[in-house]
Amino acid sequence: MNLHYPVLCFITTESSCPPMQAEKTLKGGAHMIQLRHKSASGSELYRWSVDIKRLCERYNAIFIVNDRLDIALAADADGVHLGQEDFPPDMARKMLGKGKILGVSVSSVSEARSAEQSGADYIGLGHIFSTTSKQKSGKPIGPGRIPEIVDNVSIPVIAIGGITEKNTCEVMRRGASGIAVISAIAESPNPETATAGLIKNMQSCLQ
Repeated sequence: MNLHYPVLCFITTESSCPPMQAEKTLKGGAHMIQLRHKSASGSELYRWSVDIKRLCERYNAIFIVNDRLDIALAADADGVHLGQEDFPPDMARKMLGKGKILGVSVSSVSEARSAEQSGADYIGLGHIFSTTSKQKSGKPIGPGRIPEIVDNVSIPVIAIGGITEKNTCEVMRRGASGIAVISAIAESPNPETATAGLIKNMQSCLQ
């Protein structure tokens, strides 16, 4: 399945059942679901992956597994997203083949170029703003870095980190091809409505 931009990617949390989170978000129009659960067992991840893949097929969305290439392959996910300390992207590209999607997290031009050379289909750039969803050792890179990355790669750049409905326009107008969010949806009392609002705001920023 190919990516269509602008894209909103929801990254699941460990606070509740990932498939349930995914379904609420998909009902709101999410284009991509990324399963991320650091403490789950392989069997749990596989079971959730099968369920989320089925949901994404129903809603015509993309399903990506975070970090775990083995789970992505076993569940026939649409692709995998890797961090800088994860499985080497170039090897992941070989194992995935050309029909699957490979995303790589970056925070600098050199990392972005390396990801593209390794066969990444898109890069996740961040963290843009301060965020409590993930533990970060460094400071936010800020939205001002987005154009620099965009100008140095030919693949889409998806911004991540502290993105909300209030700052979506600032991110999109600087050249991002989409956003990836966690708390903006997961911590909302109505994830479906929150998702729809983010998408509407993201698209209106580009008009």
